[in-house]
Amino acid sequence: MTVTVLNRPVGFHQIPARGGLAELLASAENEVIAMSNLTGPGFSPQEVKHGVRYRALFPDTARTNPINGRHLNALSTAGAAVRTVPHVPENVIVIDGAIAVLPADGATGSVAVLRLTSVVVTAVELFERIWPDAVPLAGCGLPDATDLSLREQEMLRLLALGATDEVAAAQLDISVRTVRRMVAQIMNRLGARSRFQAGVKAADRGWLLERAS
Repeated sequence: MTVTVLNRPVGFHQIPARGGLAELLASAENEVIAMSNLTGPGFSPQEVKHGVRYRALFPDTARTNPINGRHLNALSTAGAAVRTVPHVPENVIVIDGAIAVLPADGATGSVAVLRLTSVVVTAVELFERIWPDAVPLAGCGLPDATDLSLREQEMLRLLALGATDEVAAAQLDISVRTVRRMVAQIMNRLGARSRFQAGVKAADRGWLLERAS
């Protein structure tokens, strides 16, 4: 199959997301970057080539969804650098800083392929602004609730309530320094940027310790 890409001042050329996109990804020589809210075009672990740099941004919610979480972990295992942010502003793949691939028609499953410098540069600049603050995917999977100690579960409950380090330390009968170390560990495991966000993410996974009535 021959893929024809657009190289004109306006418009775009549509290709099938399957087959056509795979061919474009196979042509990558230097770097592939992607922003995806998991509904637009993306690349699979099988399409990660040796010698090519891959970076991908996904929403934080992908970490706590079992299917999406496995996909992110598979990409990371294949060699892609994966990070998450609260909100992904665009669905786009940029190949070798020259080709931008965006969603085109959801009904037919096609994508738009553009070589327009303005589109490519804008997509790359947006990606590079977000990437430094995005949270790297740590390890090869998030722990289950059974991997958390009772103290960690209670810490998560306190985080969800917005407790300060001092209040948490008093409640758990530990030092403030220990609280801060536990908080840092829990935030890293959940890909959270704040104590409150860690509590919310934990609640979404059903990790919070139920309080006796």
